[in-house]
Amino acid sequence: MFGRKKKRDPHDEEAAADATSLAPESDDPGPDASGSDDVDAADGTADPDSGPWSIEDREGEREEIAQGRLDLGSVLLPLPAGGQLQVEMTQQGTPQAVHIVTQHGRITVAAFAAPKSPGQWREVATELADTLRRDNATVSVESGPFGREVVGLTAGGELRFIGVDGYRWMIRGVATGPAGSVGAESPLVQQARAVVAGTIVDRGSDPHPVRTPLPVTLPQALAQQLAAAQQQQQAAARQQAAQQAAAQQQAAAAQHQAAGPQQPSSEDPNAGGGRRGPSGSAMQQLG
Repeated sequence: MFGRKKKRDPHDEEAAADATSLAPESDDPGPDASGSDDVDAADGTADPDSGPWSIEDREGEREEIAQGRLDLGSVLLPLPAGGQLQVEMTQQGTPQAVHIVTQHGRITVAAFAAPKSPGQWREVATELADTLRRDNATVSVESGPFGREVVGLTAGGELRFIGVDGYRWMIRGVATGPAGSVGAESPLVQQARAVVAGTIVDRGSDPHPVRTPLPVTLPQALAQQLAAAQQQQQAAARQQAAQQAAAQQQAAAAQHQAAGPQQPSSEDPNAGGGRRGPSGSAMQQLG
């Protein structure tokens, strides 16, 4: 289920028809992001036999389909053993991305609106490669189970982008890790490919501009845990602020005590020990 993309039997007419409808042949594959022509021109096309899939292509109710997967609304993701979730929120407090953190690195899978015909991933891959190069990354384009994969090596870490085109949707998976973690046969990349292959996309019927990220919704239990964690962080922040304010007040009081009582000013008519009469101080009356 999560293995490499299966090769179709050229003598199987039905399979060949499916392959033609999903990925029309082209005599000119065109250059890939690295400037070579050695990557399959029909790359990035979803395989109905090995995934990823549209939810309409899966039998059963959503609850049944979601078993063993994390239901995020637009995508249903299989979780690697030992994987932990990391939710990225927008400033408005809505979930923007969900990352799967493993012992080897981080995996992120997101779905985007796309045209009915495949080819969006090819364009996105080229743009990703160009952006990485502008950021002084070392970039290469390699062929994986789904076709082209963009690899970027930076001073802060390494990335491998995996893309798949479906019907009106596109998946982009990202494997991120330290140096040496995104090799083609590395554990992190194998996990990332398995997650992409096992993903189910719920495109929905709402119109979305091409390349728009499909909305992410959190399961109720996860949303409650996240809300509780945010409340704890806010409470801790308030407590820390109160402690800092109290410490500042104590420091100010201590500084004031250390300065001692203020001496009266000689220019202050109310200062000094002279007695005041109705027309001024006693010394002034004598004058």
